[in-house]
Amino acid sequence: MTPDGSDVPVGEPAVRSSAELDPVRMRTVLGHFATGVVAITAIDPGTGKPVGLAANSFTSVSLDPPLVAFCVGAASTSWPRVRSAGRYAVSILSDAQEAVSRQLARPGADKFDGIEWTPSPSGAPVVTGCLAWIEAEPQAEHLAGDHTIVVSRVRHLSSSDLAPLVFFRGRYSRLSVAL
Repeated sequence: MTPDGSDVPVGEPAVRSSAELDPVRMRTVLGHFATGVVAITAIDPGTGKPVGLAANSFTSVSLDPPLVAFCVGAASTSWPRVRSAGRYAVSILSDAQEAVSRQLARPGADKFDGIEWTPSPSGAPVVTGCLAWIEAEPQAEHLAGDHTIVVSRVRHLSSSDLAPLVFFRGRYSRLSVAL
C-alpha cells in the first residue's frame, strides 16, 4: 500500500473493472480536483418563479460554436424545471457565496428565498454578486451513469474581478493567492 492509501503507486496504471471500484473511494480521489461552483437558474414557465440548482461539474467545451457543459443528477427535480424555460443563467459563484450554493443544492422548498438576482437578457436569474455569468440554452443532453451531461450554447456572458468559490476535498474553499 502507498502512503496515500491506494494500492497502486502514483504514476502506475490501475486497471480495474467498474464492479471493483468503491464509490466512496472514487469520490475521495476525484475530490482532489479543485472545481468552481455554479448556480444554474431559470424562471419556471409553469409558476413564473425562479428555480435552480448548484453544480461543481462545469466546463468550457468549445469556442466555435460557443459551448459549455455541466452535469446534473439524473434524478434531479430542479433540472427539468430549469430546462423547460429554454434559456437559463449559469452564475459562477464568488468566494462570498457559499450560502447561495448550499441553499440551491438542497432539495425541495423555495430555493430562492433570500437570494438576490437580476435578469439576464432573456430574463433568467443571475445571482447578484457572482464572479461571472453565462446565459445559455440546451444544445444536447447525454445520460452518463447517475448523471446527465448537459451541453449548452452560450448566448450572452459577463465577468467581474471577484475571487471564486472553490470546492476541494468535499469542502468549500477560497483561493489564498492575490488575484
